Amino acid sequence: MIPGEFEYHAASSVDDAIRLLSAHEDAKILAGGHSLLPMMKLRFAEPAHLIDINGLSELKGIQLDGDTVRIGAMTTENDLIASEILQQHCPLLVDAAKLVADPQVRNRGTIGGDVAHGDPGNDHPAVMLALDAEFVIRGANGERVQAANGFFLGTYWNALEEGELMTEIRVPVSKPGTGYGYNKLKRKTGDYATAGSPVVLILDGDVCREIRIGLTNVAPMAIRAEAAEDALRGQVITEALIEQAAEQVMAACEPAEDLRGDVEYKTHMAAEMARRSIRDALARARS
Repeated sequence: MIPGEFEYHAASSVDDAIRLLSAHEDAKILAGGHSLLPMMKLRFAEPAHLIDINGLSELKGIQLDGDTVRIGAMTTENDLIASEILQQHCPLLVDAAKLVADPQVRNRGTIGGDVAHGDPGNDHPAVMLALDAEFVIRGANGERVQAANGFFLGTYWNALEEGELMTEIRVPVSKPGTGYGYNKLKRKTGDYATAGSPVVLILDGDVCREIRIGLTNVAPMAIRAEAAEDALRGQVITEALIEQAAEQVMAACEPAEDLRGDVEYKTHMAAEMARRSIRDALARARS
């Protein structure tokens, strides 16, 4: 199908993009476009104005700043994969980017677009929850920092206010004893996850000092399985405890039935992805 009529604007700077957002009530930001443009073609989205931020170099790049990795919102998936900083200090993000869609999409799609779009099937939202990331957001009233936990409010709905733009993503560097895993079930290359689960944990000796379990595409938005985390935090993780956590993962799921599976299947697959990711994270933390 053909999109509805819209006016195109190429932003010259972040401030210009924010000015354009404030000036036009029915406006959308154009990043990689892999989510927005198909929705426009189907007339699920009909913005009157498109604000293109692809030319803004200030929104691209990856930097190490003390114990934090700073990632420009317009950094592409392939740039994440190629980053030596992420390979060393946040390898979960590299592994997750490799599972996003296909090479063509990864060459164009951006991490900020993936996060801000609010699609529960996108990979990065649950990964952001597992990493305990923060988002830098700018608008006409200045800049603020929003924790990933609490940012995702529903399907295509997040804590971005009207006229605001995500400019940067901040993730903590991996500490000693940190392990991670991301397992994702999909029907074929390029498909959204039937279910997925990123996990980050920190061991203190054999005891799990901290753990975060994210879930992809099994609720109206990316979520954390907090009851499952509570079952493992402060414990020496055993297979029996992993099974208890898997039960809590299933209890947290609210998937929608579609061509990828019914509610029961998706719920059980979420638990299986979480099991695998917990085991992967344990193995990496112990090594």
